[in-house]
Amino acid sequence: MILRLLSFARPARWRLVLAVLFGVLALGSGVGLMATSAWLISRAAQHPPVLMLMVAIVAVRAFGLGRGVFRYLERLVGHDATFRILADLRARVYERLERLAPGGLPGFRGGDLLNRLVADVDAVQDLFLRVLLPCTVAAVVGGASVGLAWALLPSAGAVLLCALLLAGVVAPWLSAAMARRAEYRTTDLRADLTTHVVDTLQGAPELIAYGAAPTQLTKAAQLDRDFTRASARSATTAGVGAAISALAGGLAVWGSLAVGIPAVRSGTLDGVLLAVVVLLPLAAFEVVAGLPLAAQYLERVRRSATRIFAVLDTPEPVNDPATPTPLPAAPYTLRVENLRARWTPTGPYVLDDITLELTPGRRCAIVGPSGSGKTTLTAVLLRFLDPTNGRTALNGTDLGSLKGDDVRRIIGLCAQDAHLFDSTIGENVRLARPTATDDEIRESLRRARLLDWIDALPQGLDTRVGEHGARVSGGQRQRIALARALLADFPILLLDEPAEHLDLATADDLTADLLTATEGRTTLLVTHRLTGLDAVDEIIVLDGGRVADRGTHADLVSRPGLYRSLWQRERAAEPAPIQVSKLFRSR
Repeated sequence: MILRLLSFARPARWRLVLAVLFGVLALGSGVGLMATSAWLISRAAQHPPVLMLMVAIVAVRAFGLGRGVFRYLERLVGHDATFRILADLRARVYERLERLAPGGLPGFRGGDLLNRLVADVDAVQDLFLRVLLPCTVAAVVGGASVGLAWALLPSAGAVLLCALLLAGVVAPWLSAAMARRAEYRTTDLRADLTTHVVDTLQGAPELIAYGAAPTQLTKAAQLDRDFTRASARSATTAGVGAAISALAGGLAVWGSLAVGIPAVRSGTLDGVLLAVVVLLPLAAFEVVAGLPLAAQYLERVRRSATRIFAVLDTPEPVNDPATPTPLPAAPYTLRVENLRARWTPTGPYVLDDITLELTPGRRCAIVGPSGSGKTTLTAVLLRFLDPTNGRTALNGTDLGSLKGDDVRRIIGLCAQDAHLFDSTIGENVRLARPTATDDEIRESLRRARLLDWIDALPQGLDTRVGEHGARVSGGQRQRIALARALLADFPILLLDEPAEHLDLATADDLTADLLTATEGRTTLLVTHRLTGLDAVDEIIVLDGGRVADRGTHADLVSRPGLYRSLWQRERAAEPAPIQVSKLFRSR
């Protein structure tokens, strides 16, 4: 898992090497500063000529300045390299989510996906900034410090080596062992808390309406308490590691003093160098002080990496061909022959033996009860789902041989839950074609029957729609989405339940306007409302994933069948007009 993460660092490897070099120079300057200062103070106590101290004085100044400069350069280069790696990794996760949408995303919770894309990817930076760089620098500078102490006094070098191993190997190992469960728990609780908060905010109106908000808030508070306790256990682990490291540093100083004093008495060690031997561990332990925490971060990174790779390794519901066929030339004819499709390899067929043809300018409607496979058909035509059997072709070219993005340049979708961004009306429409002028946007809005309303607004096209279009009505939201689809000028347009969630009068008005706006354009309208379908060329009735009937509105109404039953039920459900005069007379 960690090795796989390191593979993402390949483009920035030389920046990481440079960061390690600057880190070694920064900590090496700290060790050099301590050693040189110790020698300078001890030698100065003997009152030698000042010229004999000049080299040490200059070295102290150089090490003091170099420590700060190299530390700054190490942070600058290290963070630059890490942010480049994170940007690439986040782009890969986002690209994968895009390839999984929409069929591959139901396996993930919405808030959890947000947590994986943001928090888990951010956690990866700790691998490079708080694990890889400190451990590499500690190995180099710690080894050099042991070598210096060994050169001055072998027994002091051995003491320093043992203390560094205790603080740099044993303490991190214990921290990792103690933190493993805590970090996994913390990561999972963070994801659960994020998911719960997102779900609560999105469903706030329903929760308040049904009196369920207190229960949700109580659960959120409990998750927050669990997360706080898990974070506290994680902090306790870090404290234990830091305590062991501090203890090892103190033991190194006392141990160096214990072996240094007899060495001075015996003449093995110059008395001036005793201060260097004793104080050198203080600087050397700055190198390994952060390693117990680095081991804890490593566990956190490992857990986050598991969650990230769970997204990256999820198989795509649709795979583009290795060598895609070029798009055929316009005009386009879309043909579906004996189509069978299902969402899972072992699940039931949602579509079974569907055949239809959309020639240039032809408009067809797909109707049927809920669960009859209407939306699944649009998913197949947009290459969000591969058919199990049968054939879908564009001008005779199989859709499966075309690149998915190429198909969606020809076949466009106006979905039932079209998303509006928290921006202006103009920017939401311009999303379909960023280079569009205001006049082109206004024309698409006119065809969607929205221009008169927009011109009456104080800010016109610059009116903000709010998050998810909260500042506009459902009908206006769908019309803005239609204007966006019209601006994109797709040769073939799929309208998937555009009147869903609207009242009957608004739904019928919107359907009529949709059919007017798409006149002359190849259109497939998926709808549960039958009013206005006399304007389309053919109606295909689906039931249980199969074609139950087909024909024009007049043909289908004139003969017994599912369509006529649906039509009669729809007519019967329409409210009768209220006669106001009778209402007042009754009172």
